[in-house]
Amino acid sequence: MALHFTSEQRLEDDVRERRFTLGEIPGILWTPASAPAPLILLGHPPLGLDKMYPRLAARARHAAADGFAAATIELPGSGDRPRWAAAEEARADLRRAREAGEPVSDEIIDALTLPLVDKAVPEWQATLDALLSLPDVGGPVGYSGGVISIGIRLAVVEPRIVAAGLFAGSYVPRAIFEQACQVTIPLHVLLQWDDEGNDRQAALDLFDAFGSAEKSLHANMGGHTGVPQHAGEGADRFFTRHLK
Repeated sequence: MALHFTSEQRLEDDVRERRFTLGEIPGILWTPASAPAPLILLGHPPLGLDKMYPRLAARARHAAADGFAAATIELPGSGDRPRWAAAEEARADLRRAREAGEPVSDEIIDALTLPLVDKAVPEWQATLDALLSLPDVGGPVGYSGGVISIGIRLAVVEPRIVAAGLFAGSYVPRAIFEQACQVTIPLHVLLQWDDEGNDRQAALDLFDAFGSAEKSLHANMGGHTGVPQHAGEGADRFFTRHLK
């Protein structure tokens, strides 16, 4: 797939923002004034790039201030990309289970997450191929945030990713949980202790399952959207240690 830049603008602190398409996949690349720069892939939930843009751009500016390039892509089934009937049905089943106060079944979790992981991970790898060929982007590479199941699969199959910051806040299929022991890169995991959409014990069990010799769990009180600012600062220091 060929990478084509479609627009460019300069943000504060001379951060260069370029929107691109890779085949039919939209994405955004942010680069600092210093180049070439190590790259952080910015994961995000499947809510659409336009909706997530303010938070993604803020994360990218923080990364640029530390001397990193940052990039993200539209996830399959999100934004203007074609919808999946099966994914929409799985989301509806999830909403019904949560509204009824019922346990979310393995079948719902698998239907919601596994097809997304299977499609998104090769797209992230193709994006990585394209971005690392640019003169202002270099290695090493980190992965930050997003759907934790995507981060786990990428950490297992993509050797160019040498460190990952993960957010313990999404349902993880058993098949992905079993892959966690194959993750060996350094990990920085954030957990909101009172996350209304996350099973705390399952998140702790997943952290325990990771095979990384260096892994740290940072738990903060509050719900899903209550991540304190200092938590992001800790993640910044983590990537500075491992990507520079």
